[in-house]
Amino acid sequence: MRVLVAAASMLLVALSATACGTDSGDTAQDPGSSAPPMPTAIPPADGPVVGLGLVLDASSGGEPGFCLGPVAESYPPQCTGLPMTGWSWAEHRGDFDNAGGVKFGSFAITGTFDGETLTYRSAVSGALYDPMPTPEPTSGAGDQHSEAELEAIAQDLRELPGALSTMPGDNLVVVDVVHDDGSIQDWADHTYGEGLVFVHSALQPA
Repeated sequence: MRVLVAAASMLLVALSATACGTDSGDTAQDPGSSAPPMPTAIPPADGPVVGLGLVLDASSGGEPGFCLGPVAESYPPQCTGLPMTGWSWAEHRGDFDNAGGVKFGSFAITGTFDGETLTYRSAVSGALYDPMPTPEPTSGAGDQHSEAELEAIAQDLRELPGALSTMPGDNLVVVDVVHDDGSIQDWADHTYGEGLVFVHSALQPA
């Protein structure tokens, strides 16, 4: 009997050692555990950029700002603009309106962007701007997501730095941001899976 008890004890020790040993690789991993944290700042551009938007008086700290997102349909319009330096209305006479002393106009502006401020270099009237065609966002997600799941993701994406708008689509969520150098798209791919979130940058390489 003592021999049987000793053998059973040795078997339990061996099983315990195996369970506490190195992970064999078969252990299930949380797919979201390696996702990086949400970005906390708009990434700067490493070269000239161009964007189409509305230049509006006093839309950024009392100075003319560059509105890349939604604009209130009033007259004059209202929006919160991206801080901009180097802009002069006198250089663009005939290409803007003036309502009640508020100047505003649609322009495609080329400049540099440090993550906070757009430094003006040149501009053309929005009516004359012919942007490069961009591919239509389509889902590349491997799994199908419900409308509620897409709405929840869209809600999360509104917290991104520089987020302008979010729109759920056909197994896809499109988010417009002021600028992305690729790092926001990488974060979205790691967080939600590749092909589910399409990040569109309002400022594009010039």
